[in-house]
Amino acid sequence: MLDPAPEHPYPDAHRPDEEPAPHELLTPVLGLLGTWHGRGRGGYPTLDGDFAYAQEVTFSHDGRPFLHYEARAWLVDADGAPLRPAARESGWWRLQPEGRVEALITQPTGIAEIAVGRADGITVDLATHEVALTPTAKEVDATRRRYTLADGDTLEFVHDLAAVGQPLQHHLSASLRRLR
Repeated sequence: MLDPAPEHPYPDAHRPDEEPAPHELLTPVLGLLGTWHGRGRGGYPTLDGDFAYAQEVTFSHDGRPFLHYEARAWLVDADGAPLRPAARESGWWRLQPEGRVEALITQPTGIAEIAVGRADGITVDLATHEVALTPTAKEVDATRRRYTLADGDTLEFVHDLAAVGQPLQHHLSASLRRLR
């Protein structure tokens, strides 16, 4: 016979199946909470032409003034069928008074970004404060990311990039729909 499940060692801790109340500093980004999925287009001068991709982004919280951010993307063919993984990143957005945001975003390709910006309830606009690279990572100098709630269930994403000797310019854009 199995022993009953032990009591949680921290009785005031939220269980994984419970949704804690959001911290008041999260108010300007509450509309982002959940999982978003959609398609986009990308390109860059150092790549062979433009490309289509699918993207999934998840924003969650644990009751503190932080958003956990996770994004992944796949290159897709003309019919939207996945060809291969294209990008993955995760991190934390630290919300500050008056809608200020500090974001820490890491990628398995050896890139760690610190971005700062603002959230106003409709748009989050983040620009590079600093980029750290592992010795073998590609050169990235700056990024700018904009997330805009077009309506309650559509999230527009635009990513500008300055990398490998190129100036800051458009790299990605996608329209994502809320899954949950």
